[in-house]
This record gives sequence, structure tokens and C-alpha cells, in this order.
Amino acid sequence: MAKNTLISGSIWDEYSENVIRRMDDPTHQGEISEQRAKELNAKLIIADFGAESCGDAVRLYWAVNEETNVIEESKFKSFGCGTAIASSDVMAELCIGKTVDEAVKITNIDVEHALRDEPDIPAVPPQKMHCSVMAYDVIKKAAAQYKGVDIESFETEVIVCECARVSLGTIQEVIKINDLTTVEQITDYTKAGAFCKSCIKAGGHEDREYYLVDILQDTREKMQEEKIKIAADLSSQGANTFDKMTIVQRIKTIDAVLDADIRPMLVMDGGNMEIIDIKENIPHYDLYIRYLGACNGCASGDTGTLYAIESILKQKVDENIRVLPI
Repeated sequence: MAKNTLISGSIWDEYSENVIRRMDDPTHQGEISEQRAKELNAKLIIADFGAESCGDAVRLYWAVNEETNVIEESKFKSFGCGTAIASSDVMAELCIGKTVDEAVKITNIDVEHALRDEPDIPAVPPQKMHCSVMAYDVIKKAAAQYKGVDIESFETEVIVCECARVSLGTIQEVIKINDLTTVEQITDYTKAGAFCKSCIKAGGHEDREYYLVDILQDTREKMQEEKIKIAADLSSQGANTFDKMTIVQRIKTIDAVLDADIRPMLVMDGGNMEIIDIKENIPHYDLYIRYLGACNGCASGDTGTLYAIESILKQKVDENIRVLPI
């Protein structure tokens, strides 16, 4: 097969054969005229959408049966790169035979997956994922025009990663549930930031309202505040002093203090710590801990660091706590 003139070199291997074919010979490119819509007893919808990040634009034509709301015919015109043409071609194809409400549920992920040759191999390189987002957005524009509503009415959540369609709420919940501490972990769990990477931090090819680095920091701060509040609530409960707490309550109380006053210092030096067990050895409470990362094997783990941990816990939790590294 001859090399496509739109791409060359090593990038060539990052495109599926389906994408390459649709770049050169799109199936649904063209327009639907008023006359054609009348022949189909359908209403003609023409929607335009442009991507500010790359200058590409797409025009979507629908012929919609107003009795059934079914899209009888769908075509497009694309003003942009080859990937935009291929994405728009699949987008138009996926709309045919669906109701307008069903078409709105087509996502950019659906478009990209339909362009794949193999289910587990991406159809385009990460930096081109935004082309399928444009196809997704023009569908919403057409649906809004048909229904006579604002396009925002189809977006019920704040989307942080347009490429993978990951919402702000999803990212926040994943961080909390899995106690995530890095952007790389967020990407592993949600795929946010795995494609064009503009949502990771400011300075990418497209400005965003929310960035993963900021969401991570804000969510971690709120998690810490919640832990401190839990510890404060436990301590303020009448007879529920440390000696009256259950083992779970004791761990939560100590963990909240560690998160607020100890772990940030350890993390700055590439280390951390975890609670292994708490045992009563009256009048003492022996707290067994394990150092992690750079703290593991550090000489100060048995001297200065250990003294600091024990001193803070005695001051803020119970004066009889002893900290024992293992």
C-alpha cells in the first residue's frame, strides 16, 4: 500500500488501517440538501463546531424523521487534518439509525474505538485524540439545535479530561477511595491525562479550567481535613478518651495526626511510614510502625525522626504512647 501523504515517518505506525482508509476515502463525507431531506420526509439539521486548540472544524448534516426522532441520514464536511476527517466519518456513521437522544450518548471514546483495527490497540497517537472529541461535540451541537435547547444541557458533569471523558467528580472519588498520591496513579486508574496531556498541568496545547495536579492537591488537603475532624470528633466525645477508644478509633486518631504533622515532612525527603499495630502495655500504648521509602534504613529513624513522631503523638493524642519501629 502506498504511504499516505498526510503522515509519514514513525508516526505512520501509530495510525490504524481504518483511520488511514477513512483519511483517503471517507464513506460519509458530503452534504445533505433540503431537497434530499424532503425526499426522506425528514428535517435537515446543519451544525458546525471548531476546535480552538488546533484550528480544525467540522460541519455535521442530519436528516431527522420528526415523528420517530431517528437520524435517517448523516454526512459531514471536515476542515482539518486527516485524523479529523477519519473521526468525523465514523462519527457520522455511528449516528445513522439512532434517535437524537441515542446519538447524544455517542462519546469520543466510542468514535476512537470504532476506528481501531484491534480492540486493545489505539487507533491514533495520543496527541490526535482531541479530533474524536471534536466529533463528539458537534453531535451535541446538532442535537441541541434539533431540540431547541442549549448545548450545555447535555453536559451534566464537569469534564476534566476531554480525551477520555473523565469528570471532576470521578477523579475526586478515585483519589479518595484509593488514597492516590500522584498524577501517574490517577492516569492508571481513570486514563485521564493519558492522551494529549493538556489536563495534567497548565502549559499544554489547550488551556483547561481544571488540572490534575491541582485536583490532586485540593483533594488530598480535604482528605487530611476530614481525618483531623474525625480525630477531633473522637477526642471530644465525653468518655471516649484514648484509653476508651476501640482499636479502629485509635488508629484513625493517630493516622490523622500523622497526616497533619509527620507525613508531609517524611514525604519531602522521599519517605513515609505506616502503622502496623497498637498494643496495650499499661500504662503505655505501644505503637508499632514501619518506615517506607527513603526513611527505611535511615539512621535518624531510631533517633531524631523517632523522637519527633513520639513527641507529637504524646502531645496531641496520649502522653503514654511509645513508638516502636520494626
